[in-house]
Amino acid sequence: MQTADYIVFIVYLAGVTLFGMTFFRKSKTASQFTLGNQSIPGWVVMMSIFATYVSSISYLALPGSSFMSDWNAFVFSLSIPLAALVAVKFFVPLYRKINSPSAYTYLEQRFGPWARIYASASYFLTQLMRIGTILYLLSLTVHTIFGWDIRLVIIITGLIVMVYSTLGGIQAVVWTDAIQGLVLIAGAVVAVIVILTGMPEGPGQVFRIAAENNKFSLGSFSAGLSEQTFWVVLVYGLFINLQNFGIDQNYVQRYIAARTDTEAGKAAFRGGMLYIPVSLLFLFIGTALFAFYHSGAAELPAQLTSQGRGDGVFPYFIVNQLPVGLTGLLISSIFAAGMSTISTSYNSSATVFLTDYYQRFFSKTVSEREAMRVLYISSLVISLCGIVIAIAMINVRSVLDTWWKLASVFSGGMLGLFLLGITTKRKNTAGAIIGVIIGISIIMWMSLSGIRSGSMGEIPRFHTYLTIVFGTSAIFLTGFLFTIIMKNNNSNLKKNG
Repeated sequence: MQTADYIVFIVYLAGVTLFGMTFFRKSKTASQFTLGNQSIPGWVVMMSIFATYVSSISYLALPGSSFMSDWNAFVFSLSIPLAALVAVKFFVPLYRKINSPSAYTYLEQRFGPWARIYASASYFLTQLMRIGTILYLLSLTVHTIFGWDIRLVIIITGLIVMVYSTLGGIQAVVWTDAIQGLVLIAGAVVAVIVILTGMPEGPGQVFRIAAENNKFSLGSFSAGLSEQTFWVVLVYGLFINLQNFGIDQNYVQRYIAARTDTEAGKAAFRGGMLYIPVSLLFLFIGTALFAFYHSGAAELPAQLTSQGRGDGVFPYFIVNQLPVGLTGLLISSIFAAGMSTISTSYNSSATVFLTDYYQRFFSKTVSEREAMRVLYISSLVISLCGIVIAIAMINVRSVLDTWWKLASVFSGGMLGLFLLGITTKRKNTAGAIIGVIIGISIIMWMSLSGIRSGSMGEIPRFHTYLTIVFGTSAIFLTGFLFTIIMKNNNSNLKKNG
């Protein structure tokens, strides 16, 4: 690391923070803080949705995955078009019509207050785990590269993002997301150029080495459910992306913040579609790095891949192979991916607390001053909780891994409940509750212990990706079945009566 790299990195952090703080005067009311007065341009909403998709986890994990194996992870992206089309057709018009800052107002309208509280509480859990995980990974990267104390980096990063996202509200979040989205794309493109031009025999050597080692494979097309096949990843991606577009507050809040229904629909579709080529770019980086080090252009420490994980290869390349100045740019792009996700979680979580809890149970009519105070305090508390979780991850990974699995449990229940709501017209509260209980039980069973089948010999296990698929389907089918049964019972009672 050279002085120029430090300067680029620090200037980037300072610039994003100051830029976000400039929206303070445009975020003086609750409506401005949560929805930006519904005046945000469509292209900014699009970039914000895209940046929310790309976290620092993706920035490091996708190259690591393709470095160690192939392009099977790209199958996840192939499910986005269908989910995005469903979003434009059903989700965006639905939420724009309800016109509530919270995604979970709809669930209360369909099934009652319990559904809203269940979903919003589940959302809080998943966001806290998400904030903590990304803060930890960002700080671990900086600690590895700069040698700075990891706890100090976690605290400073968490507070920096909290300051501009709290002072500037949703407008600061989406506008900084737009900038950070451009920075992370630029960083990835620069990395590809450096790798290709650094190959001993020219760029074509990357494709030759990759093809010889079957690096462009999308995975097995077998029908098995115990392995990470093409079909398993595709179905998993469809459910996850339906969850993102349909029930995730981070996305729903952006639908409503757009200026018009048309701009909101285009932003949702294009934001999701933009992730497809960018994810392909990240996967290509991993493949190109495999060819780069396989060709002998540089030496890779054995400990980076000795445990079967390649997540550290891209950071190692950034520090050791990039020219002075570009290292700082690439580190900034990793931070851009993480900061955009964290700022989104801060703002959306504060919005949910105000809308689903404070105004619902404590004070239904609040003044603008009181609402802003609640938003500021909740943002601070959420950021501090995320920081504590990130610090705890340094030494207590196993406990937090269990909590992360529990977050997935509740997350799967949210999606099943939402799908039940939009596909049935009757208000079948009992069926919904029973469906959620059964679905969560299945998800928890698969998440924490695993489902095994077979009666003799080797017992195959369903792949963990199918957890949300089975759990969500169970909630939907159970609730749907109860709706039909109750409808038939009511019809019989009317005939008999």
